Amino acid sequence: MVGAIPDLVAEARTGTGKGAARQARRAGMVPGVVYGGGGYPMPIQLPFNVLLKRLKQGRFLATLFNLKIQGEDDVRVICRGVQRDAVKDLPTHVDFMRLRRTSRVNLFIPVVFINEDAAPGLKRGGVLTVVRPEVELVVTAADIPESVVVDLAGLNVGDTITISSVELPSGARPMINRDFVIANIAAPSGLISSEEGEAAVDETEE
Repeated sequence: MVGAIPDLVAEARTGTGKGAARQARRAGMVPGVVYGGGGYPMPIQLPFNVLLKRLKQGRFLATLFNLKIQGEDDVRVICRGVQRDAVKDLPTHVDFMRLRRTSRVNLFIPVVFINEDAAPGLKRGGVLTVVRPEVELVVTAADIPESVVVDLAGLNVGDTITISSVELPSGARPMINRDFVIANIAAPSGLISSEEGEAAVDETEE
């Protein structure tokens, strides 16, 4: 399971409609709604500065949150839309979807590399080049993996690790429907220079 689901603290919003939304914005809040998951839609509001900070951190629409509202049970949600001001590009409204344990969502999961000391290519001075430090997977809300583990044991210089060569957590599948590269073991710069030099000599002799 994923290690720590970040909390997102919000307040219940008593009014609905454009008037209530404008009042929330004047108070430094961003109006929103929580829907789905078998429950009724709930109007909420979040502090503008808190939401803006989260948005700047990135991956907001692909992050699972533990929504905390006073007087309500905590619920897992994922953002399904952020409306922004057309001129200032600042958030004016946000939509969250409640998740059941069986809900399927797409999330970015970090990649962890193990057994570097058992990779002949790295022992020879090869360099592990990470193309994707995280991969987007479709997972169930009740079974979110903490990481995708890549075993480097036995890998040599020139070997490439693609998503198809990695054992994914049970029930998870890649969001991208192609065999993309996660990382590779590149030749050490000294070896590359040596090979280029040898190639140049061969061309001169010819």
